[in-house]
Amino acid sequence: MKLEAVDYRDPNAPALFVESLYQTGFGVLSNHPIEKERVSQIYANWQNFFNSDEKDQYAYNPDTHDGFFSTKVSETAKGFKKKDIKEYYHYYPWGRCPDALKQEISSYYNDANKLAAELLGWIEQYSPAHVSDKYSQLLSSMIEDSQQTLLRILHYPPIDGSEEPDAIRAAAHEDINLITILPSANEPGLQVKGTADEWIDIPCDFGNLIVNIGDMLQEASGGYFPSTTHRVINPKGSDQTKSRISLPLFLHPNPSVVLSEKYTAKSYLAERLRELGV
Repeated sequence: MKLEAVDYRDPNAPALFVESLYQTGFGVLSNHPIEKERVSQIYANWQNFFNSDEKDQYAYNPDTHDGFFSTKVSETAKGFKKKDIKEYYHYYPWGRCPDALKQEISSYYNDANKLAAELLGWIEQYSPAHVSDKYSQLLSSMIEDSQQTLLRILHYPPIDGSEEPDAIRAAAHEDINLITILPSANEPGLQVKGTADEWIDIPCDFGNLIVNIGDMLQEASGGYFPSTTHRVINPKGSDQTKSRISLPLFLHPNPSVVLSEKYTAKSYLAERLRELGV
């Protein structure tokens, strides 16, 4: 398995990008419309939020899943018993958000959704006929006006020795949604599992955009696009003192969207959330 960045400006970018998704479940874009300076400012502002006591005022709502999830209530990956070493904030346009951060993160959410719709269009355009025939509707239309698409602001705190043995920042997992849009984090650590069970570092040059297939698109494409296992490993040496911030946008269809004969988006999401214990 080999992952290389595709230049968004290249006329062949859609075909190259979709081929990478087919081969690896991941695609990496350079020179895309989301400026790295903008992402860097978002990271800095949310790092200040996670460093403050204000975060505790936004404890997550267990019914709506918006708000702040502390390290004590964060996810346990499917098949694992140790919680990931992370805390995060779930942003939805309809949910709670600190006033000082809302305008910036809302603007980013909208722009990232527009880019995601374009990338879903690329995926549909370059899906073979026997695959696109399985889609119940245009992929980009599945997310139109979706209230389920989630922007997660993730904070992986420094490693200080108090962590549970064998716990890591994000244990091996697959994403639930259609696709995930992820600007490169401010620190490395993201790896994807290769076909020979080896772990491969994702090209994480700051400014790259990482996109991966989620379980819902794997289901909708009859397995053509693989939802590949990935993880975030713990840093070593002096890097253990550094926080890591990342900003995944999980593109979710409207609940009524039919993914396959077995699932709607609503039934699929409910099943996976039960498995995660969230």
